[in-house]
Amino acid sequence: MTAFCRPAPWLALVLTLAASPALAASGPPPDYILTNNAGLAFTSPDGATRIEQYMKDGGDWDVKWQVWARRGEQMTELKPEQGYGAGFRFTGDSQWLVRMQKTGSGEQDLYLYHVEKGAFASATKKPLSDLAWAYFYGRPETKRFAKLDFHISANLMEGTEEAYRSLGMDWPNNRYLVISLSGEYDNHPKNVAMKGLGGWRCRYDLETGKFDVPETFAKKNAEALRWEIRR
Repeated sequence: MTAFCRPAPWLALVLTLAASPALAASGPPPDYILTNNAGLAFTSPDGATRIEQYMKDGGDWDVKWQVWARRGEQMTELKPEQGYGAGFRFTGDSQWLVRMQKTGSGEQDLYLYHVEKGAFASATKKPLSDLAWAYFYGRPETKRFAKLDFHISANLMEGTEEAYRSLGMDWPNNRYLVISLSGEYDNHPKNVAMKGLGGWRCRYDLETGKFDVPETFAKKNAEALRWEIRR
């Protein structure tokens, strides 16, 4: 008769741990320090999510920033890691979050996040700013607009939490984002100090993931395409 031997308690524990998936660390690495700059801390309208920004200074101008969303005891990194701190705006229902990420002097990108399974996650495969610029250059009136090469910036207009009523809009709550695009040309006529794109606006639909340009933006957008500052 074959004898049955129960494994030692320590061996059973080892086997259990080996078969279990490793738990992912929650929170930034220990060499990233939480900034004490109050202007870089943001809280969702419902108070459930706090945005925390952590910096690592490697010396010789090697600075890296990580952004983490804290919901109770859970922390989720909002990628990508960048070289600067960022600004954030929530929609009024606290379900959408836009990151306004400085990338250089006078330059900025936008990233969009959405609550999924109780945590914020990237809502688009590409940065929201890349999608907005692709939409801009794909429109009939801008197909021959020369590509900007200096101070390229995508900006989120204030008003996300109140559906842009401060801009005179009558839109559904938590539905749209208004993005303003601007930039300059490094080379321009000598009698012009700056020339480029001066705040061209479009609207992004959070439900459909599509851009459009409301008629109310038409006049200012036409002016934005002719923007320049003469000497």
